[in-house]
Amino acid sequence: MLPLARFTVLDLTRVRSGPTCVRQLADWGANVIKIEAPEEIDAGSGMGGDRHGPDFQHVHRNKRGITLNLKHPDGLALFRRMVAKADVVVENYRPDVKDRLGIGYDALAAINPRIVLGSISGFGQTGPYARRPGFDQIAQGMGGLMSVTGLPGQGPVRVGIPVADLTAGLYTAIGILVALLEREQTGKGRWVHTSLLEAMVAMMDFQATRWTMKGEVPQQAGNDHPTTVPTGLFRTRDGLMNLAGGGQEMWRRIVETLGIEEQAQDPAFATDKTRAQNRARTNALLQSVLETDTSASWIEKLNRAGVPAGPVYAMDQVFADPQVKHLGLEWAVESPALGAVTLVRAPMNLDGVAPPRRPTPERGEHTAEVLSEFGVTAEELAALQAKGAV
Repeated sequence: MLPLARFTVLDLTRVRSGPTCVRQLADWGANVIKIEAPEEIDAGSGMGGDRHGPDFQHVHRNKRGITLNLKHPDGLALFRRMVAKADVVVENYRPDVKDRLGIGYDALAAINPRIVLGSISGFGQTGPYARRPGFDQIAQGMGGLMSVTGLPGQGPVRVGIPVADLTAGLYTAIGILVALLEREQTGKGRWVHTSLLEAMVAMMDFQATRWTMKGEVPQQAGNDHPTTVPTGLFRTRDGLMNLAGGGQEMWRRIVETLGIEEQAQDPAFATDKTRAQNRARTNALLQSVLETDTSASWIEKLNRAGVPAGPVYAMDQVFADPQVKHLGLEWAVESPALGAVTLVRAPMNLDGVAPPRRPTPERGEHTAEVLSEFGVTAEELAALQAKGAV
């Protein structure tokens, strides 16, 4: 039995942050039921992109799919009937939507006190921005990430992945698991909620605490590490490479590997503090030597000396790398609609556990199958479909 197989999750999420949360549960065997509005109601919404595209297929795998019209009283009644037998509900509506539908935490807990509700919003469940629509790039800007990303003087730069969406989903999944663990002792569920803004500020980590503890406003550092010198991107004879060498012992190894013992006698390079104060000179010294040989050669030499160094890949090169191949990060799934598709597996490894490989469902693919498990007969289902409730 898979680790989370005993939990039933009702998934009301759309786009990315919510589906990312639910995927963490689905990948380890939770009985996830993806609930969507019927096609005629949801057509043209554009929520989540092309169903058969890489994005949608990646975030909604390992789920079964049903249609349910929560705006129809019979559809809402059926959802509440499902809540009575479920363990978790996850949604990422604007905060007022779930209350308007009557599916806020208090309403769900009245049906099932053991229910755990996971909610993701743009800016939090309360407060002056609670009803604002949320979007990853807005959170990147408001959370400070864009202000420290990019080359010095370049101006704010968006990060190349939807990091606020992804981390909000991950934090919510962690919170749901914590609530489920607590429920084993108390018998009661919890409302777990975060927002893109909260997740983004939390992900600023030491950059955020440079402000909260010391009053420092972090600036753009480009490809250099904000505080550790030398750590950054360097040119080689045939391209680029990353090198990370903070600390006195690491500096000694770099000096020895690059053969710059004489130049390193300069007091500007004597300590971590002086190297940080003379970052440009430190980088220039390394650069003058690194550009005399190839990236592959330097990476091999530096790693052999115990210095972190590595290539800078485009995505095709990532999956051609022998270590990535060895780790088996490409993850084949057989889809009835698309045939063989290759996704990316969950990065955690639980020894002896093979995650399921269920493809993303078509809209409503499992409606009859799933609802029968909640006591809905074929006759009742037909009547609900005729009403437009499912």
